[in-house]
Amino acid sequence: MTFSTTNKTDALSTTPKCLWTPSNVSQTEMDKFRKHVNSKYNLKLADYTELWKWSVTKIDAFWSTVWEYTGIISSQPATQVIDLSVRMDAIPEWFKGARLNFAENLLWCRDPKKIAIIAAGEGHPPEPMSYEKLYENVLQCAEAMKSFGVKTGDRVAAYIPNCPEAIIAMLAATSLGAIWSSTSPDFGTTGVLDRFSQIKPKILFSVNAVYYNGKTLDHTVKLNTVVKDLPSVETVVVIPFIKDFVGQPVQKSQSWDQFLSKVPKSALPKKISFAQLPFNHPAFILFSSGTTGLPKCIVHSGPGLLLQLKKEHVLHGNMHADDVFFYYTTTGWMMWNWLVGALGIGATIVLWDGSPFKPAPISLWKLVDQLKITHFGTSAKYIQSLQEAKISPKTECKLDSLKVVYSTGSPLKPESFDYVYEHIKKDIMLGSITGGTDISSLFAGHNSALPVYRGEIQCICLGMKIEAWADTNKPVYAQSADLVCTEPFPCMPVYMYQDPERTKYRNAYFDVYDNVWYHGDFVWINPKTGGVVMLGRSDGTLNPAGVRFGSAEIYNVADHFANHGIEDTLCVGQKIKDQDDERVVLFLKMKTGVVLTETLVKDIKTKIRFELSPRHVPAFILPIEDIPYTINGKKVEVAVKKILSGQTITPTGTLVNPKSLELYYNIPALKQ
Repeated sequence: MTFSTTNKTDALSTTPKCLWTPSNVSQTEMDKFRKHVNSKYNLKLADYTELWKWSVTKIDAFWSTVWEYTGIISSQPATQVIDLSVRMDAIPEWFKGARLNFAENLLWCRDPKKIAIIAAGEGHPPEPMSYEKLYENVLQCAEAMKSFGVKTGDRVAAYIPNCPEAIIAMLAATSLGAIWSSTSPDFGTTGVLDRFSQIKPKILFSVNAVYYNGKTLDHTVKLNTVVKDLPSVETVVVIPFIKDFVGQPVQKSQSWDQFLSKVPKSALPKKISFAQLPFNHPAFILFSSGTTGLPKCIVHSGPGLLLQLKKEHVLHGNMHADDVFFYYTTTGWMMWNWLVGALGIGATIVLWDGSPFKPAPISLWKLVDQLKITHFGTSAKYIQSLQEAKISPKTECKLDSLKVVYSTGSPLKPESFDYVYEHIKKDIMLGSITGGTDISSLFAGHNSALPVYRGEIQCICLGMKIEAWADTNKPVYAQSADLVCTEPFPCMPVYMYQDPERTKYRNAYFDVYDNVWYHGDFVWINPKTGGVVMLGRSDGTLNPAGVRFGSAEIYNVADHFANHGIEDTLCVGQKIKDQDDERVVLFLKMKTGVVLTETLVKDIKTKIRFELSPRHVPAFILPIEDIPYTINGKKVEVAVKKILSGQTITPTGTLVNPKSLELYYNIPALKQ
């Protein structure tokens, strides 16, 4: 798909190619929900478009119906869903009067013998855990936390891989009303301290070592560095993740078994005493990427996240208790919360820790066959890596159980849509999804009752009134513009940590448009299909000669030249000295032994001019040895843009390759 921001009224001449159409729309939860709404409110909503419009205009009726339809468990009902007279930037209170608990909703399952978690990973076979066993472990862990004085509002943190103990500790903490925050072992110590030193956790969970890319990696050295500079931590619980591995002694530490045995089994109560909490009670602290400064501490309520995830999994994803859900994620990414949320519908979730390409690039797809995975989630970068490696899962695996493939982390390229349907499976829903840490959920995403169009996210999600706003502060279609949300939603953060006046909160989301959530993404909405195309971060938006467009537009064209030896790309804007303007710079990481030629540069510029516009053509196309990425697989455009504009950036622990930023200083061709 190609489009130009210069033609504001008809950027698409044709509807993109339809790659998949659902065969059983009437049997999807989305369509059942539409019929339920029609019956309950005596309406005649004919399709998803009309249902979505109702969901963002009758806000209180919609969210109360989602609560009822998805089976939220509470000890007290709400006396009011929301007071819409309260300004959005004042963070209105949702479900006033309700009392409930996040962990209780995840641990409830009709069949306690059903498998809740299957822990798999590089170097070890899958290990199942039933809902009954999960409940018992959470009970024991919660009582141990109580014995250490953990109470409502305390912070419990984890520097931990994607393992069952992470879920057990999280559920134990939230059952007490404590606040959970986690990050993964691949984070550097500086990145961890930048996060946890702000929130001052009482207990820290971690591991002795991890196994990645065929190697056992000692984690105790990094753990000691973190503990030394976290005086708030009273005890460190070290899980023997790699059995029989002995690393350095860890300060203030005890083993997982020692921690759990603080309360003898004979003294344990029969049931977990779930703290019954208000809807807006904090349960999770997630962090912004922090690539150019200290990360923001974003506080989410457990019920807000619960309600949103149930809507996304049940209604949008058509997920049921008999489904098996896998997402390749770490505990430091919001997709871990998204994965774990499926316990709330009684599904089985599959954890993976280690390299997704070991022992072979096909490993995760063999796991689909082995565990009968129905919903498979990953990153756009992983799909692109498979494509570049010419891996064809459908030729090596059956994939009979697979119904859905999810992709997020960065925009999924149109060519990757083709790859999924040609080389993974023809009859699946490809759910390209987008949201963010700021909402710990989705603004736009999958829909089992709608077609999949090449290059597009299927729909704007129910209850999320997002629009594309240009300079006129009015919604536009078929035009690149800022993603905003004009009505409140339950998974808005309840506050930023250490922000009593909510100044950071308002500056983060409400300083661009009055009383309108500004998400910081650049977006394009198709008026013909209702689909959404993500174009990159707004702070990384390119703006030469006043024409704004996203880097994804350039990447989509540059990808056509992958077979010319281009391994990776990075496109940013550079401010022009003494001018209120910028120029576009495209960096190309060439494959080993390949040299960037003037002919290739000319060919790329010509194609960009032809497919997009003359304003899109980069002023410079330059070779570079490496492209910076965050640990979660996102290109680091903003930091590079600042470097090219004369600023000095201190690399943070969120970068996979922090030394790569050094390559972007003092580039002769770009000196002002």
